Amino acid sequence: MLIVSIFLFFVLTFLLASIVVAISWMAFLKTRAEESEAELGELGADEGRPLMRTERLSTINFWDNLLAHFDFMEILKTRIAQADLNWSVGRVTIAMALAAAIVFLICFRLLGFWPALAGGVLAAIAPYSYILHLRNKRFRKFSENFPDVLDSLSRALRAGYPLSASMDMIAAETVVPVSTEMRKTSAEANLGVGWNRALENLGQRVPLLEVNLFISAVELHSRTGGKLSDVMSNLAENMRESISLQGEIRSLAAHGKLTGLILTILPIGIALMMMYVSPGYMQVLYNHPYGKNLITAAVVCLILAHFVIRKIVDIKV
Repeated sequence: MLIVSIFLFFVLTFLLASIVVAISWMAFLKTRAEESEAELGELGADEGRPLMRTERLSTINFWDNLLAHFDFMEILKTRIAQADLNWSVGRVTIAMALAAAIVFLICFRLLGFWPALAGGVLAAIAPYSYILHLRNKRFRKFSENFPDVLDSLSRALRAGYPLSASMDMIAAETVVPVSTEMRKTSAEANLGVGWNRALENLGQRVPLLEVNLFISAVELHSRTGGKLSDVMSNLAENMRESISLQGEIRSLAAHGKLTGLILTILPIGIALMMMYVSPGYMQVLYNHPYGKNLITAAVVCLILAHFVIRKIVDIKV
């Protein structure tokens, strides 16, 4: 058993060192690639040739080829773009692997194999969870500011501005992230993509019900005609009522979320307090052959119970 532990320790150390070297090499290659693109951009501008930019998952060739075989990487790429992060898929996956290796190595030395495996999985999920958190935060801010944007759009249309000029105006006057998305949509439409395709791209970048209703209203108006300004005004009013209802529901569900958080932290706090007050009492559990596995199972159950409580009190409208 001692030989196996030593072997696993050296394997994990080698894996950690390999990941660090890979990250350093990836950063070096990214710097070289940016310098090459800048030189090609200057050369293309001098010769008048258009240059096409190819999106890669990673600057490392073998890592890019490996990630391209997994469909989940396209989903991860979309989530990163929706969170408005300037990260590459390769960088995120390397960070996930590095976090998993470090936590696994630390937990393996302290708690054993199965606790280390559980900790490594949770550490690998942490960067992706952070991306989802930023994505949801950005979408929530978009939903809160979108009714004001529709009101501005309605007033611009009543004043006689066409849709393209109205979109440019609200993109310059509104706050991020609404202004960013509107500016992208207007730029795509003005560069020859067409409003239908530009609005579809907007729906893919911001997959919200409010945005889909806005896109459907504009596309329906382009086919049938009518007063688009009145439609935008009524749509903004309905969105405000929906946002107000969602705020009331969140305030009512806050008690349940706080209760779940307290129930999750309370056992850990009691265990830390017992370790400080009576260390020998907790050492019995730690030194028992099955004690470390029981500690791991308890922590995993606490985390799962926390997410189950949040899922229960998360009421969709």
